[in-house]
Amino acid sequence: MSKPSRIFWRLFFFGITVFIVFIVMINFDLFGPLPSLKQLENPSIMLATEVYAEDGTSMGKYYKDKSNRSNVEYKDISPNVIHALVSTEDERFYDHSGIDGWSVMRAVVKLGRDGGGSTITQQLAKNMLDQGSKNIARRFIEKLKEWIIAIKLERNFTKEEILALYLNKVPFSDNVYGIRNASRTFFQKEPDRLTVDEAAVLVGMVNAPTLYNPRRNPKSAIERRNTVMNRMYKNSFLSEAEYASLKAKPIDLSSYKRIDENNGLAPYFRDVIRDELKRWCKEHKNPATGNAYNLYEDGLKIYTTINPRMQLYAEEAVAKHMPVLQKVLAGQSNVKKGLVWKDHKNVLDGYMKSSDRWQSMHDDGVSDADIRKSFDQPVQMKVFAWNAKREKDTVMSPLDSIKYSRAMLETAFLAMDPITGAVKAWIGGIDFKTYKYDHVNINTKRQVGSSIKPFLYSLAIEEGNFTPETLVQNTAQYFPGSGMVPAAGKCGGRGDTVTMATALAYSLNCASAYIIKQVGPDRFADFIKQINIPTKVEPYPSIALGSCDLSLYEMLWGYTMFPASGFSSKPYYLSRIEDKNGNVLDRFDSERKEVISQATAYTMCRMMEGTVDIGTAAGLRNRIGVTEMGGKTGTTNSNSDAWFIGYTPQLLAGVWIGCDDRFISLDGKLGNGGTSAAPIWEYFFTKAIADKTLALDKQAKFVQPENMKTEGVYDYQNIIDKTPPPGAEGVDAGNGNANEYTDTSTQRVPVDSKLSGDEEKVLHEANNDNKKKDINTSNQKENATPPEKKKKGFLKRLFGGKDKE
Repeated sequence: MSKPSRIFWRLFFFGITVFIVFIVMINFDLFGPLPSLKQLENPSIMLATEVYAEDGTSMGKYYKDKSNRSNVEYKDISPNVIHALVSTEDERFYDHSGIDGWSVMRAVVKLGRDGGGSTITQQLAKNMLDQGSKNIARRFIEKLKEWIIAIKLERNFTKEEILALYLNKVPFSDNVYGIRNASRTFFQKEPDRLTVDEAAVLVGMVNAPTLYNPRRNPKSAIERRNTVMNRMYKNSFLSEAEYASLKAKPIDLSSYKRIDENNGLAPYFRDVIRDELKRWCKEHKNPATGNAYNLYEDGLKIYTTINPRMQLYAEEAVAKHMPVLQKVLAGQSNVKKGLVWKDHKNVLDGYMKSSDRWQSMHDDGVSDADIRKSFDQPVQMKVFAWNAKREKDTVMSPLDSIKYSRAMLETAFLAMDPITGAVKAWIGGIDFKTYKYDHVNINTKRQVGSSIKPFLYSLAIEEGNFTPETLVQNTAQYFPGSGMVPAAGKCGGRGDTVTMATALAYSLNCASAYIIKQVGPDRFADFIKQINIPTKVEPYPSIALGSCDLSLYEMLWGYTMFPASGFSSKPYYLSRIEDKNGNVLDRFDSERKEVISQATAYTMCRMMEGTVDIGTAAGLRNRIGVTEMGGKTGTTNSNSDAWFIGYTPQLLAGVWIGCDDRFISLDGKLGNGGTSAAPIWEYFFTKAIADKTLALDKQAKFVQPENMKTEGVYDYQNIIDKTPPPGAEGVDAGNGNANEYTDTSTQRVPVDSKLSGDEEKVLHEANNDNKKKDINTSNQKENATPPEKKKKGFLKRLFGGKDKE
């Protein structure tokens, strides 16, 4: 052998030896740690936590940056995606064991002009190791690491599992990670429904997400998509005719919707439970890491009790009625002319100083005087508006924008199963994107007004030997140390005495003052605690009229005792928490406690029908068409707060309406609970009752205690005066007819939830089902022979009496 040959072979074997030594050193972590076999079997891909409704509908996610992804199994990925990926990135994927020698040689010989030599498995390894150094020497070592990990991956995973791991891990454009999120973002569909051309668009973005983003660079994206489809054609995944037809199509991005935390069902609800879930994470360790669970990275699955259809019906109700109320408020002279701020300039000043604009200018060293001047200068801006876009472009001064924003009527809506306590719908405000503050949760308290009276009447029946026909004084009452209650002495236009049933139906304040005088303010305050309402209520006589502040959450908690036969059911909204692999980590269930007797609960249910039959929400039960229901309105001083809480045997819901600044409110009749809050409740219940999939029975009845079935029957006519008073609820008589205050233009306002394609389908199907039912019902009514009507007394219904046939 010649000397040159000997030198060549020595260098060759030396190079091989050095290469092997390098590999061994890398494998023993001398150039940085490699994932262990256990870590490879359980790759630590950062995953967003996903929230689900009771039927499995995805409601939204909690994530930060790269964790905004959702895992999907191989079987749930369209074959079009798999074929596009393999054809484009690794034609011999099914033939190699992690490293493709031919591709490596081609890349070396042609210096990468025809593509790199990395297989799909190597690219996965690169992503798992988070590598990509620009330094040549360091990149060489990284490449060797990727080879080692690629071989280990091939030994421990099937080809299908590797493909699924890769597609779940890789970044797409617009800060989207994983095939599922990419599919949802660009085409509003799950990855198993992607067509050939859609799959080609997404796979085309894998190696250069920004360059081939169809939204930013449509021309480059089309060229790249066609390149991917050409490779699919060459690998026999497409026929020539299919390829020719598809490459001529434009890229359709009409469904593009960026995924963010404002998207999805019930945004207020998801924002509220976030803090509760964070606490849960701190208290529970992830066995894979030994650390507390991370809400944003560990891919938890949160299953809730929210019903998607009920949630959307509630949001429709808000979008239909709130614009009407807002139009009236905006047109009021004191709001329109800014007079409402005359005595509250210090409040307005506080809003200015807490604004981002003020803080930013202050940090830049601008004087307070100059900052204040800037708030009077008109500028272009977007503000919330009740229209199809839920916003409008306008020109106004920053100061006027504050006044505009603060004069927005807010609302809260909560619906739940009164027996189990499962929350079905939750709306915390009018627009989550603009107004993040939630008005449902237990910490947001407002004056409850007359909606508290059913608690007082329950105590009087439970412990004071009161009955619906008991006569009570309808005159202002004197309390030592507190004076007259009500202070104004307004007694709803009735005589000196009325039955207790009449007093509740028309919400007579003086009668309630008389009742609390009999049971005692201290006992009533204790009773509120006894029925599980957490907020401490001070024992002032005025609490009989609802002078205390409580949350909508607490009020519904209290009202559950009526349809639930005396049991208080705590509202709960989480059903279970699973890890990313579907293992159940925690379960949640009802918390029930008997707080009043079944007889008292039943009596209150039937007595509260007076409110929705002839009282402050007259005609409501008849319009909805249910056999039995109860309800109560509530209105506070100056109409600052309007309430309606109502229920059937199967469903309980409550509505609150008011401005965040209590000195801004609706004037006159439209400001009370019967006309401002009840219509939202009515619209929701009308839709829910009509939806056959919700299985709400119109003929459902409250459970009547056995010992009450044999008691005497009283005549409804003699207990509740049917003539509406000049004023009630301390001047709060109102008719909650949703049709009385309507505006057809509000039908164009979309719901607050930013819906995915699947969620839009849920709403569309629900509305179509209801329309079909309405048509069928209408036809049945036209063809039916009207039955002979028989009047039935209120307390015949109340105590179970039957009409003679």
